[in-house]
Amino acid sequence: MGGRMIRVMIVDDSAIVRQVASEAIAAQPDMKVLATAADPLFAIEKMRREWPDVIVLDIEMPRMDGLTFLRKLMAERPTPVVICSSHVARGAKASFEALAAGAVSLVTKPKVGLKQFMQDESESLVAAVRAAASARLRPGLQAPLPRPKLTLDDMPRPPRLKGGSDGTQVVAIGTSTGGTQALEAVLTALPEAVPGIVVVQHMPSGFTEMFARRLDGLCRLRVREARHGDRVEEGQVLIAPGGRHLQLMRDAGGYHVGVVDGPLINRHKPSVDVLFRSVARAAGGDALGIIMTGMGDDGALGLREMFDAGAATLAESEETCVVFGMPKEAIQRGAAQSVLPLHEIAGAVLAWARSGGGRGG
Repeated sequence: MGGRMIRVMIVDDSAIVRQVASEAIAAQPDMKVLATAADPLFAIEKMRREWPDVIVLDIEMPRMDGLTFLRKLMAERPTPVVICSSHVARGAKASFEALAAGAVSLVTKPKVGLKQFMQDESESLVAAVRAAASARLRPGLQAPLPRPKLTLDDMPRPPRLKGGSDGTQVVAIGTSTGGTQALEAVLTALPEAVPGIVVVQHMPSGFTEMFARRLDGLCRLRVREARHGDRVEEGQVLIAPGGRHLQLMRDAGGYHVGVVDGPLINRHKPSVDVLFRSVARAAGGDALGIIMTGMGDDGALGLREMFDAGAATLAESEETCVVFGMPKEAIQRGAAQSVLPLHEIAGAVLAWARSGGGRGG
């Protein structure tokens, strides 16, 4: 924002949410509450006078629901939106429709104990607003991204690269703000015959299962929320549950995952660093690490550990990132062997798989 105050509008039919969110935002030296509104029609009236930099938006509201408002907004004047939604099933489904329509990120709220929860989680809300303020909403971002249907046969077979112990490959992906759309673009382009994939997407507890189900319905890959002890298998994607760390482990039968509790790492649980560091230890040169759009530096050090262990590594380039934070930090640490735009990442995964893994000399 170049030092300018981030102007925030809060649109929620709950007076408690408007109050607590306003207090949290007003306490920040770089933010101010431009206005609040109990529903999108009131919001539209106020936005005609002054346009916000970021909108915090509920889904279920009277007169006009948040999803309808979001689609109207993205069609007429794209503006960064943070969805603030309940994690009940109906709310979760609508929330993912909102992310697909162009919302930048998602924070959760419960049906009961709302005021205390919002106060306890105000730091997460502020971080989401700050990330949204730095997001770049390119024209057409809210439209579906191109999804080439690649197969292994579409890729030239390069010489086998160095690295790896027994050739059992695994792909690890870490992403945050803007990552739901980025993951959809990559995973829907991949065929079933790819190495097992493990994913950390920063997301609140209660939403990752719905997210995995949505991707499972879109992809040829099998996608689901990871459970402790799950085997990592070809053609399958395991997504870290919100509120739990995901670790890769290896035994005589191959790879499996641990889903564990623990402290926040880089202010996140799940943390990309936790996953990447475990992949470096368990897979070494048999792994491919990918870091994509997101605010902050979670995953940068872990990707460097993967690189040092002989893994192939890549970062999403600035041109396609919604927020060029996590990839930028990884690049600056020398952790990324390659830097690619989003639409080239699926092809890179297939080329790496055909090569037999490893980074090369």
